[in-house]
Amino acid sequence: MATQTDDHYLAGLDLVGRRVVVVGAGPVAQRRLPRLINAGATVEVIAPQATPAVEALADSGEISWSRREYRDGDLDGAWYVVAATSSDDVNAAVGAEAERDRVFCVRSDNATEGSAVTPAVAEHDGLLLGVLAGGRPRRSAGVRDALLEAMQAGVVDEHPEPNAPGVALIGGGPGAPDLITVRGRRLLAKADVVITDHLAPRELLEELGSHVEVIDASKIPYGRSASQSVINETLIEEVRAGKFVARLKGGDPYVFGRGFEELLACAEAGVPVTVVPGITSAFSAPAMADVPVTHRGVAHEAVVVSGHVAPDDERSLVDWEALARLRGTLVLLMAVQRIEAFAEVLIKNGRPADTPVAVVQEATTGTQRSLKTTLAQVAEDVRTHDIKPPAVVVIGPVAGLKP
Repeated sequence: MATQTDDHYLAGLDLVGRRVVVVGAGPVAQRRLPRLINAGATVEVIAPQATPAVEALADSGEISWSRREYRDGDLDGAWYVVAATSSDDVNAAVGAEAERDRVFCVRSDNATEGSAVTPAVAEHDGLLLGVLAGGRPRRSAGVRDALLEAMQAGVVDEHPEPNAPGVALIGGGPGAPDLITVRGRRLLAKADVVITDHLAPRELLEELGSHVEVIDASKIPYGRSASQSVINETLIEEVRAGKFVARLKGGDPYVFGRGFEELLACAEAGVPVTVVPGITSAFSAPAMADVPVTHRGVAHEAVVVSGHVAPDDERSLVDWEALARLRGTLVLLMAVQRIEAFAEVLIKNGRPADTPVAVVQEATTGTQRSLKTTLAQVAEDVRTHDIKPPAVVVIGPVAGLKP
């Protein structure tokens, strides 16, 4: 058995269609299998028992599973081996056979006894990062995480060439800057122009380079607003000027964010668009106030409703009578100004007046506030506590749950 030193040779293996044997089907194997599958390897797991996740991979046909103990000769024809059992003796036997057959083998129990080690790995925009630290996994993982964060934030520019002109339609999440998606943050860092609004995470703008032009397209609730047609025209004009434009929105672009309107306008003008979903405040805001929108035995439905027009407004597309008959969760967005009208129509059509209600203002930010009340009392409590937009209203039994 060869003994490793701290000096390893880092190489990328082409495992497409090649046999890889994983001995063991516990938590360690569970962590290793997805990347082997994604690499296109033909993976055989040998173990008498498996975790539910490994068993699911076998049931779906992504791996084969020999439900038995390891036997000498199991590595015939293998290109790569992972010894990941809970038995040091079995792992040693697997390693000995691999050494005899000249097959590289990773030992999960003792990395220095194997002929290969698994680096700390991460993927980023088509790059595969691997870090080795001479058998010190915490160090390699720490360096990997730092590199990944630097790339995601744009501190390390792995694409020295500029992005091709186009639009990235980015959901910024509910408000906290660290709740934007990894892809959203990466594309934001590549932008020449950022068109943003009031609900997008403002702190993210501080990270932009001095060369980036920021255009304020704020739609402050019930206040001044930029015409949607002007925003559409600005997106198209900037791209035609050769710019890569990030359209940064709060929440998710397609949840009452007019994102699809902007995509349609760009598509009609022949402007390419990349859509980056975001965490919607409809579900994240209640979560920050310890309100689950669904809970087993309490709510089997969650309906998200726009409150930008009153129930009796001819523009309303909402069937409030039907909503009042539901027993699950109603999540109202843009509803603070008209909360009295919404409460009245729900009670009038059968929703109990004592239905629990939670209202969460500016969720995930340092100014977050929330209150718990009832459907009959919510309008008065909103006025008393001076709740202002942006706020999310949750109506239903889940609003009365306590941690």
